[in-house]
Amino acid sequence: MQLKNSETFKNLARAFAGECMAKTRYEYMAYGAKQEGYCELAKMIKQVANQEFHHSRMFYSFIQTADKNAIDCIEVEAGYPFKEKWDLVDNLKFAANDENEEATRIYPAFAETARKEGFKDIAGLFENVVQVETCHNKLFTDLYNQLSQGKLYSRPTAVKWKCADCGYEATSKEAWKICPLCQAKQGAVMLKLNDNN
Repeated sequence: MQLKNSETFKNLARAFAGECMAKTRYEYMAYGAKQEGYCELAKMIKQVANQEFHHSRMFYSFIQTADKNAIDCIEVEAGYPFKEKWDLVDNLKFAANDENEEATRIYPAFAETARKEGFKDIAGLFENVVQVETCHNKLFTDLYNQLSQGKLYSRPTAVKWKCADCGYEATSKEAWKICPLCQAKQGAVMLKLNDNN
């Protein structure tokens, strides 16, 4: 079967569009986090956005191999989430749910279709992306839990906190509100994540 005439071809286009949209949604989230003073949280979200860019790039690369000529249009029907508003806590929860949907339902189904149609490399690509989207789900879930429970900058036992702006470090149960060295606000404190991300 030729890639251009397959369901896998349409799934690549769906995945490409979905990853491009996720990248943009996460850039909006990062912008909102930065506006609220959560600079390090914004950096983490932007890193995920960059990873989504690379996922879309890989999907696009396979699409381009389907025809030696330019591909004018790929007609596909798909649904994409438009849940996010301007509430950072809610948006982290929505992002976690969307990443879970990709990791547990969408990309495994795309991989299965690709394998049945004989496109082992593309099936492998979808399976590799599942692994990353699973990590994204864990990251956003962790960040949602910490922020919603007021634990982003506090721990039950003393830990080392570090200012991302100047490198100042101190060990305590809670991060400082203002960095004693450079006067950066708490949002510049590097975040502590669970090890399962």
